[in-house]
Amino acid sequence: MPRSVPFGDYLIESLDNSGLVEAYLSAALEEGDPCMFPLALRDVAQARGMKSAATRALQSLARALLDGLGFQLAVESKDAA
Repeated sequence: MPRSVPFGDYLIESLDNSGLVEAYLSAALEEGDPCMFPLALRDVAQARGMKSAATRALQSLARALLDGLGFQLAVESKDAA
């Protein structure tokens, strides 16, 4: 019986094809969920060997947006709420 491959591994291996990358990113945009496109970009960056650079860029963007909107992130215990 053939061994199964984890979906994440299969996806990353599949994203070496430019046509597939275009379709994947387009589908992420069409999904309508604002969280999908950055995740799709991360997947493509990982497939192209740029994951650490992409992760840093997304973190910088999130910090800039939060700062520009006047917010900061905080972790709080559920018991404190």
